[in-house]
Amino acid sequence: MAKPLFILLLTAIISVQVSVTAFAAEPEAKLEPKAKPAPKAKPAPVGTLGGFSLTPTVGGYSFAGSEHRDPVQLYGLKIGYDKIGKSIEDSLGVEATFNYFAAKSKADANYSAGYLVRLDAVYPFVQGVKWMPFLAAGVGGIAIDNGVDSVLEKNLLLNYGLGLKYFFENYFAVRVDGRHLIVYSKNNDSRNNFEIGAGVSYYFGKERKKKSVPPLKTKPAVKSEPKKESDLSGAQLEKVLEPLAPLAVIIPPSDSDGDGVIDTMDKCPETPPGVAVDSNGCPPDSDKDGIRDYLDKCPGTPTGVDVDDNGCPPDSDNDRVPDYLDKCPGTPTGVAVDANGCPLDSDNDGVVDSLDKCPATPVAASVDADGCTIGVAKKFCNKPAIIAISFDSNKADIKAGYHAELDKLGNFLKEFPGSKGTIDGYTDTDGSKATNLILSQARADRIRSYLVNKFEIDSKRIDTKGYGTAKPIASNKNEAGKAKNRRIEAVFICD
Repeated sequence: MAKPLFILLLTAIISVQVSVTAFAAEPEAKLEPKAKPAPKAKPAPVGTLGGFSLTPTVGGYSFAGSEHRDPVQLYGLKIGYDKIGKSIEDSLGVEATFNYFAAKSKADANYSAGYLVRLDAVYPFVQGVKWMPFLAAGVGGIAIDNGVDSVLEKNLLLNYGLGLKYFFENYFAVRVDGRHLIVYSKNNDSRNNFEIGAGVSYYFGKERKKKSVPPLKTKPAVKSEPKKESDLSGAQLEKVLEPLAPLAVIIPPSDSDGDGVIDTMDKCPETPPGVAVDSNGCPPDSDKDGIRDYLDKCPGTPTGVDVDDNGCPPDSDNDRVPDYLDKCPGTPTGVAVDANGCPLDSDNDGVVDSLDKCPATPVAASVDADGCTIGVAKKFCNKPAIIAISFDSNKADIKAGYHAELDKLGNFLKEFPGSKGTIDGYTDTDGSKATNLILSQARADRIRSYLVNKFEIDSKRIDTKGYGTAKPIASNKNEAGKAKNRRIEAVFICD
């Protein structure tokens, strides 16, 4: 199918070439002096045609018989550059082509995708006319899906052929092409394929011609006898002499700040670009504090509250609670406050945290000006204090009846977190000195464990020491004296 079409196309292009050449060489006929010939259309000047072009194409492609494939439709795109001059060197162009087709096998009637890529040299052998035949030759490649694992069968090719372009304008042309393609397979045998196609070319960078407007046709003036002045009535004469009314020039109203409200209605001129405005041209002020929303850093201020230039209520003591909400004005700088602007009092003893030397005072305990429980500091700070607790002979167990006494020492350690000291253990003289040393140490350690576990006191704040029978405070000759010597003393240093 494609081979006869290609031969027909080649014959047509050669015929056009011969006709164009003959017409260009034909001598001008002598004209009769009486007849004036119509002016001939001038050919396009060299250099006005050509340039960079983009051409979508459609056509047909015929395979060699050994390929066992039916002829197919071909779709493609050409990108080219034509340089149309006065010689071969000046007129040689270049063109890249990409085509796609779906090849049908004669063996199993399956379709395979195919791709054709070429790079051709193009030479127009008639320059400067709207009908422009050309020669083309180049190299390229063809790739067809073989239908097995989607592997492409790729082959090199050479091609040559003829074409014809017709320029409607210097930037727009139609074209037809014919190519003979010699495809080389991997075993170096060659196959003869043929391609025909047509396309529309658009040339970039060309100046559009402006269409001329034909002159208006006017009717010939009708000659009439001039009227005498006496023939005109007074009203007619007045109308003739009446001057033309001046044309009214409409000037649109100005909007200097570009907010959509004209200057004559704009009550807030010079509004910054992009700021929303109301019908008066003014930016909104939602909280009515006198500061427009786009400038207001504290929106939602209650009505009537004084604000600064940023729209924020004043905060005289800088505690981040504005004055109109601050129930404790004059708070020292850096002191943590609650939502009312008042310093925190974590243990609710009436002494704020910034002044409380005994945080975590037990609830309802009487405290002094430093926030410390009255009397506790006098008992345990900076002097030995005997803990009112007794142990059974040769025992280190703490009886439940003495927990309340130990809790006083625990609360003291919580109130005075900076205090450190020792728990000292003592025994009577029953038993050996070595045994009593071990027993007194065990009793001191048991007291420390009670305080650390129940009151979560850091164990590093409390040391223990067992003295055994040393430093008796009563006689060991009777049971009453021995009971007093089996004692615990607390010695703590307060900051």
